Amino acid sequence: MKKTLLYSLAALVGLSFASCNGDYDDWTNPQGFGQENAITIPGFTATAAGDVNLANPGENVKVFNLSEAALPEGTELNKTRMIITPTDEAATYDLPQILEANNDGTVDSTALQTAVVKAYGKRPAFRPFKVHVYSDVMANGQALLVDAGEININVAPKAPFISKAYYLIGDFNDWTTDVNKLAGYKFSRSDKDVYEDPFFTFTVTTTKNDTYWKIIPQENLDANNIWQQGVVGTVKDGSTDAEGTLVTDNPQAGKIAEAGTYVITLNMIDYSYSVVRADSYYMVGGVYGWNAESASKVAFYNESGSKASITTQWTGDANLKIWNRAGIGNWDVAWGSVTDGDKSMEGALINSGANAFVCPEKGAYYTLTIDMAAKTYSWTKLDNQSPEAFNTVSLIGGFNEWKGDVDMEQTAPHNWYINHTFSSETELKFRSNHEWTISWGGKTTSLAGMIYTAEANGDNIVIPAGTYDIYFNDITHQFMFVKAN
Repeated sequence: MKKTLLYSLAALVGLSFASCNGDYDDWTNPQGFGQENAITIPGFTATAAGDVNLANPGENVKVFNLSEAALPEGTELNKTRMIITPTDEAATYDLPQILEANNDGTVDSTALQTAVVKAYGKRPAFRPFKVHVYSDVMANGQALLVDAGEININVAPKAPFISKAYYLIGDFNDWTTDVNKLAGYKFSRSDKDVYEDPFFTFTVTTTKNDTYWKIIPQENLDANNIWQQGVVGTVKDGSTDAEGTLVTDNPQAGKIAEAGTYVITLNMIDYSYSVVRADSYYMVGGVYGWNAESASKVAFYNESGSKASITTQWTGDANLKIWNRAGIGNWDVAWGSVTDGDKSMEGALINSGANAFVCPEKGAYYTLTIDMAAKTYSWTKLDNQSPEAFNTVSLIGGFNEWKGDVDMEQTAPHNWYINHTFSSETELKFRSNHEWTISWGGKTTSLAGMIYTAEANGDNIVIPAGTYDIYFNDITHQFMFVKAN
């Protein structure tokens, strides 16, 4: 009976695969994953070997068994592959993927890990797939593609270790090994499982250039041994890269090159990081005054990414320099132009030997935009050179039962400032001339201790309890709440 079946197979091979040699031509590139030419052999089927846990990527793992005994006499398996397709709606990639397999039903675990992560991500949970197995059966030197059937499997990817908490250590806290002191430098994160949400963030303000940092996991604090195995750092010592890879094997210290406020974000599922400048910037100059107190009351308003801007009438000599919050009062770190008195519409910003630059048209209304990543500035003249002026701009809200007004100080034309403490979370608005004829509000966004928005509208502003330096521009309707030190 086996010989008869063998002759039948050989004949079928001759008819269907006359052009084939020992390698099936379409093995690695089946059109649309279709297997129109595959046949079945009674009894030759694949069966699942059980759940697959990818604990050791790089090794072969058992996925299925093939009933080779069912093959006709004189035939042999040449190649086997499986087409793996996720079956759970949680999959973010639901297309089939082809994986080479061994005839004993094992698969390279690295390839399977890649397929699982592509479909479901790295969270270490068993994920369902359907697997269709095909084998290349050789008969009389000809290759016959045989359908071994479909099975269901569950695969759990190997995931990186993620601590429940991380802490920042570095020059800014004198590399303290005091667990109690280090607790104040804990990264924040959501309440979700760390494999569902692997992002950790911390906002740090440095007052000096060239500040070094590393990351300590919770386990090291629990063991009261900060420097035991598990410390996380950069690949290259002194790396100033804005993003990169994190390692625990010979971790090096990253470096923040310039003083300022930064948000450090860890993605521990990928062991990667980013360091984004998220500072607040202030104008010192002829419009309001050439001193630290004056500068602290005239802020640039945060926009997208590293950009910020201020819109005003550039009165006086219209000269200015720029400080970030940590640098206010320190002329050595003030930002300015390369050439003193530069009136260019755009230019480069430097903070070493910086000079004052000037609005291109004294007395006119311009928006000055700075990009602190590109270290550039640009001027844009307002179409409306006669914006509406207000006698007062004030705060009113739940903190004072919506009665009375807390007046702000006009520190530059159409720019207002106040320092105020809210004892509890409150809703509030800005309004003009102590009336509701014109008022401003808007949804807020939080970044690096700043609560701000652009293009404010009529909604009440919700502000957490705390003491803030508060800034508002009645032309652009931009406002910013900066937590005071």
